[in-house]
Amino acid sequence: MSCGEPHETDCSEILDHLYEFLDREMPDADCQKFEHHFEECSPCLEKYGLEQAVKKLVKRCCGQDDVPGDLRSKVMGRIELIRSGQNVPEQDVTTAPQES
Repeated sequence: MSCGEPHETDCSEILDHLYEFLDREMPDADCQKFEHHFEECSPCLEKYGLEQAVKKLVKRCCGQDDVPGDLRSKVMGRIELIRSGQNVPEQDVTTAPQES
């Protein structure tokens, strides 16, 4: 996704780290870089707005549910595998079969 204009920060970098920006899990300097990009690039700004809306909706609808402590680390581990181009083993994606 790109508006076709050259940017100081490439659109792919912005989109690859969009959730880190949304969650404010990056240094202030990087946040400023993202904000500057959004001022210049309407397709990325639109994607940011959409993801922000989805995040708010999920928080409103599911924000009160208790999540097991290890779930976040498992999800983040899978995300990192996918980002690095590695295949995620099938047994890691599905739940373990229930015993009868």
